Amino acid sequence: MMALATPVGRALPDGADHEELAVVRGERSGATMSVAIHSTLLGPALGGARIWHYDRDQDGVADSLRLAEAMTYKAAAAGLDLGGGKGVICSPTPDAPTGELRRAILHDFGDLVESLGGRYITAEDVGTATEDMVEISSRTTHVTGLPVERGGVGDPSPFTAAGVQAAMRAACAHAFGSSALAGRSVVVIGLGHVGERLARGLTEVGADVTVSDIQSEKRALARELDARWLEPDAAIVAELDVVAPCAVGGAIHARNVDSLACRVVCGAANNQLADERLADRLHERGILFTPDFIVNAGGLINVYRELHGTDAAHATRLVLGIEDVVATIFAEATERGTTPLAAARAHASRRLDAAR
Repeated sequence: MMALATPVGRALPDGADHEELAVVRGERSGATMSVAIHSTLLGPALGGARIWHYDRDQDGVADSLRLAEAMTYKAAAAGLDLGGGKGVICSPTPDAPTGELRRAILHDFGDLVESLGGRYITAEDVGTATEDMVEISSRTTHVTGLPVERGGVGDPSPFTAAGVQAAMRAACAHAFGSSALAGRSVVVIGLGHVGERLARGLTEVGADVTVSDIQSEKRALARELDARWLEPDAAIVAELDVVAPCAVGGAIHARNVDSLACRVVCGAANNQLADERLADRLHERGILFTPDFIVNAGGLINVYRELHGTDAAHATRLVLGIEDVVATIFAEATERGTTPLAAARAHASRRLDAAR
């Protein structure tokens, strides 16, 4: 029987065009958690479950709203029959919850997902992994990204990283006239599941790789790859060809946008711009911003096949096709004299408008 959670609210803030917002305080864990459903026009809203520590719980709720909207555009642009949603769990401590507290949090979140009746399907995200999806699945069937031995497709991060690298080839072709990544100087900021795989992939193709993370123990990867190490604040403004934000959102903000010294921004993180109006400023400065919801669609494409029974080869073709999608968006932006972000939103909106 589902444990009852304390409802914190379902009212949407002014200006939000989402379909639904559910916020509860877990009955077992006491943790505040939210699910935002932005759109179900194309299908059920799919988006990962993020565990992160916020200074205020309302910041986590706001994050779920922003991320859910990005998921709508991501699925639409990728040609998937899915809507956009996101789950955010506010970790009660800066350190990742472990043991019984983590289990309680995941079960509370599973109950929240189940209460939405299939309108939202959850998956792995920042702070969660495939084994966490197993715990959530004990409370709801509306979960994907399960381990292979449990009938799922496993860790989506290899597909996400492959999609980022494909997008980076298109971005370099547009910015430098060649899609080759060999010899390109790239800094990967955030060495989680995706960032580490991206750094390894870039090293394999001969890129000049720099890595960065808030966790100093990640320096071991720099030593292993013979890569340079920079602290995150220095990494985002490094004078390199490509900056690849792969951690949490808001890496580019009003305080650092004029200090960026790269030619291309292309990374896996969601909501890399703290304010979307910064896309205009990057454009004015001649910095090519590759829209994140296009770049990082590989993981979504992978878990989508778990829902629809397609094989890994089909998912791989779609992921590698991100290179062509990005090239098309850059071409449309140039033709219309607009930013790549505006062109990407228009690209996704055409499919949403057709569904309406």
